[in-house]
Amino acid sequence: MSDTRLRDRLAAGEAEAIVTGRHSDPFAVLGMHGGGGEAPLTVRAFAPHAEAVSLTDAKGKVVAEMERIHPDGLFSSILSGKPFAYRFKMRAGDHTWTEDDPYRFGTILGELDMYLIGEGRHRKIYEKLGAHPMTIDGVEGVAFAVWAPNARRVSVVGDFNGWDGRRHIMRRRLEAGIWEIFVPRIGRGLYYKYEIVGPHGNLLPLKMDPFAFATEQPPDTSSVIHGLVEYDWKDSAWMSARGARNDRAAPISIYEVHLGSWRRGDGNTMLDYDALANELIPYAKEMGFTHIELLPISEHPFSGSWGYQPIGLFAPTSRFGSPEGFARFVERAHEAELGVIIDWVPAHFPTDAHGLGQFDGTALYEHADPREGFHRDWNTLIYNLGRREVANFLEANGLFWLDRYHVDGLRVDAVASMLYRDYSREHNEWVPNIYGGRENLESIDFLRSLNERVAEDGEGAMMAAEESTAFPSVSRPVESGGLGFNFKWNMGWMHDTLEYIQRDSVYRRYHQDNITFGLHYAFSENFILPLSHDEVVHGKGSMLGKMPGDRWQKFANLRAYYAFMWTHPGKKLLFMGGEFAQGREWNHDQSLDWHLLADPFHQGIQSLVRDLNGIYSGTAALHERDCEADGFEWIDASDAEGSVFVYARYAADRSPAVVVVNFTPIVRAGYRIGLPTGGRWREALNTDASAYGGSNVGNSGHVVAENVAYHGRSHSAEITLPPLGALIFLPA
Repeated sequence: MSDTRLRDRLAAGEAEAIVTGRHSDPFAVLGMHGGGGEAPLTVRAFAPHAEAVSLTDAKGKVVAEMERIHPDGLFSSILSGKPFAYRFKMRAGDHTWTEDDPYRFGTILGELDMYLIGEGRHRKIYEKLGAHPMTIDGVEGVAFAVWAPNARRVSVVGDFNGWDGRRHIMRRRLEAGIWEIFVPRIGRGLYYKYEIVGPHGNLLPLKMDPFAFATEQPPDTSSVIHGLVEYDWKDSAWMSARGARNDRAAPISIYEVHLGSWRRGDGNTMLDYDALANELIPYAKEMGFTHIELLPISEHPFSGSWGYQPIGLFAPTSRFGSPEGFARFVERAHEAELGVIIDWVPAHFPTDAHGLGQFDGTALYEHADPREGFHRDWNTLIYNLGRREVANFLEANGLFWLDRYHVDGLRVDAVASMLYRDYSREHNEWVPNIYGGRENLESIDFLRSLNERVAEDGEGAMMAAEESTAFPSVSRPVESGGLGFNFKWNMGWMHDTLEYIQRDSVYRRYHQDNITFGLHYAFSENFILPLSHDEVVHGKGSMLGKMPGDRWQKFANLRAYYAFMWTHPGKKLLFMGGEFAQGREWNHDQSLDWHLLADPFHQGIQSLVRDLNGIYSGTAALHERDCEADGFEWIDASDAEGSVFVYARYAADRSPAVVVVNFTPIVRAGYRIGLPTGGRWREALNTDASAYGGSNVGNSGHVVAENVAYHGRSHSAEITLPPLGALIFLPA
């Protein structure tokens, strides 16, 4: 019962700290305290939004009218007796309502969680940090937890408290620098951020939750209470088999897509995840691709970054719908037997005030020294991977997409920038490692640890590195001294071959090595051959626009080049629009030019890519030994004058495919090539076929290998080479 003889002895300074939001431990003041032995039971509530507050029991019976002990809304009751379950009944004008007290609930995260977070070894930290709807002591609400070890005060603010940082100041867990609070009677869909007072007492810009699972649509920047996506997955058959589909011996042909500009709706509106699943997935499947790779779908404030400057690493971008919508997209892809790879960005993050930069008023996620912590190329910050909590944050994020969304692989962006401390820096603008070298030892350790975790827990998921230097053993196992990736983008092949194909055919004779050099290192890594978005932006033009010659030659060159790529050792990646020879450079603000498919030349390129995917996937010789030296053999690469290349591909059982590419517009009749075996050889594909927009020069569907030695082989055949054309021969 209320004891009117006693007055609250709360010090004036403490009361002032509560009502001004400067108290670092409101749990020591607010809520119910005492009641043991002779100590009175004290209950305090801070309710600046209420004119009067009554203390009730759990059933709503009023126990006491609380006394206002500070004019700014601090209320108190002194009672006798033992602690009990209570609530507050509040009044403002004619409006009354009941609230549960967030300061009556105990700690949320357990001792083991605190220990693992402090050690940087919490494998599923996303199940603990962030905003999680849950029920505690029979009360529904949301538990918030955030890492901000150097902050003086952290509050969760949002729709539910008028964005008033005084009302839900969080409990500080000193053992790991975590702040936590359970806010009762709120749920999904509400907007929130963190209000943080830095170590020097300065109020920081409101911060998005680093572990937000959903967000407002940009340009708005609030986090949205959602919790971990709960989805009834029905793709167990796919998940159990995806390791084989991602294997180096499997056919892997990747369609790289920017979801916001693949196709748009009426009024240039973006399609949502479900509409994209209805249109993109059947298209990619019909085109014969094995995987779809999405430019980063983590939430990002600036659309012009294409997702490569993410802030909400745990939230699928709200531009295309809900987290559940993205989960449905992935499952629909799996139903169509398509893998989903996402671009993932652990190399840098943007400086937006609501993001991770100076998160608690200190360089928490980033390096304090700009020589280590700032990318001038992108005007972004660099994660301090030497800090175990930051490495844990990123490692858990990579696993999060594989675990919660069944994503089939991560393509890790800008790996080269992570490996070297002097990346894109002058000699006096970087800090050597502890041994005086340029290698970023902390990043190397992080990448190895991440790849080991994926190999252990990722159920056959793929890890691919965009790495543009000659750093050794990127795609070799960690136990063998490698970084542990499954694949590496072959940037050297891309640069050399594009340099070759962009030359007028009359000059190609002087640059035969642009085509042949890649075979000197083609098996040093497990390579993906990328013709990515980076090759069709920033004034580089489209793939078709790179081709020399008149209109007919441009298309013929592109057809020959694609056939060369699809038959060269290495997995394949093509950016959207390239498959039908989009004419203009990619623009992320509008749809691809699908109307071009009314033109037979563009339709011909599309048909060719479909057929190349089909023959690549259906012919073991063209994919099974993509990453093995015994899967490739030059038959002849010496005809520089004719700019002709002849080579064989082999399956594990040594069944062959033979490829001939003529990179000049000259028809070459009676051109003799050596062949691995005698007998009849089927002309399985001819890029000059009229169905592709070509001139239909070829070999009437087959050739016969004669017992005539040539090119160091016992058998050979005379063939007709089409102009700017490629041929694939298979044993009949």
